[in-house]
Amino acid sequence: MKSAVKKIGVLTGGGDCPGLNAVLRAVVKTAILQYGWQVIGIEDGFDGLIFPDRTRPLGLEDVRGILPRGGTILGTTNRANPFAYPVTINDETKLSDLSDQVLSRVRSLGLDVLVVIGGDGTLHIAYDLMAKGLPVLGIPKTIDNDLMHTAVSFGFDTALNTAMEALDRLHTTAESHHRLIVLELMGREAGWIALEAGISGGADVILIPEIPYDLNWIACKLQDRQQSGSRFSLIVIAEGAFPQGGKVQYLPEQDLGGPRRLGGAGEALAHALQSCLKAEVRVTVLGHLQRGGSPSAFDRLLSSRFGAMAVHAIARGESGRMVALRDQQITTVSLAEAIGKQRLVRLESDIITTALSLGICLGLDPKKIQSI
Repeated sequence: MKSAVKKIGVLTGGGDCPGLNAVLRAVVKTAILQYGWQVIGIEDGFDGLIFPDRTRPLGLEDVRGILPRGGTILGTTNRANPFAYPVTINDETKLSDLSDQVLSRVRSLGLDVLVVIGGDGTLHIAYDLMAKGLPVLGIPKTIDNDLMHTAVSFGFDTALNTAMEALDRLHTTAESHHRLIVLELMGREAGWIALEAGISGGADVILIPEIPYDLNWIACKLQDRQQSGSRFSLIVIAEGAFPQGGKVQYLPEQDLGGPRRLGGAGEALAHALQSCLKAEVRVTVLGHLQRGGSPSAFDRLLSSRFGAMAVHAIARGESGRMVALRDQQITTVSLAEAIGKQRLVRLESDIITTALSLGICLGLDPKKIQSI
């Protein structure tokens, strides 16, 4: 591969997040300036390899000025799994395997390697395509920060800062009205955004998926705050958090071929707290605000490092790998290992200890947390 590479493709899949354009810029500039390769941009994730006329050459002029821009100039989708793609025939929609069509399209474009920028779902698809013979190089992207073998994925820092700023603003209104305010944050099955934003934003209660919460314990802690003179409280809940003996909250609707959408954890908690505490509770769901906006300095730098390293790895002949941040250095790891398991909050970690040391309620008696 090292001497044969002349043209690479690049796509952004899954949910959008800050830093995607910075990665694209780094891939294009490094490929052209360092190696003289052609770069083909594939629009709307794997959809661009399923439908015609959804690809375009990317030159230096195409990535000029996009470093600070949120979103992705190529577009993205989390409903374009070519191995289970919804196809409608005679008014009946079924999931079909279009992976061979994708491979044929890659060959017709003359791509030597496909650079796939995405989270767990997108990189799983890349791995399955690799198993069918497609050379791929992955770049980890998710605000959830739940990919293994990288210390952090780009997009997380910006989402974290957005959540922290929301808490800063909610703090003033909660204090003014003497209310309990619940802030629901993204993260799916991982509690990184909720935990780190909650600590940084001064939350009194933080609930994460890794610790099923005890409503009675939370209610007692909030009553203790009231009795000690605190007339308001901030509660952060991850969208994937759930009570002991309960279930994760999902939205009722689901598109065929698309992932189940989490939602309702904050409202469920607020309703339960209002019933047992007889207190005024308000809920804010930050939602897609966490995905939008200009990337932070950290994410711009990390995205640039990831994009450049991906191209250098291809030039070295690497395939089936994912770039990663490890020990402050950008390296590559096996794609198979990266997608094999989710990176969740470790309950024995110092960040959990820090939260408890600050008197933050994590939804459960601290003595029971270590036994989960």
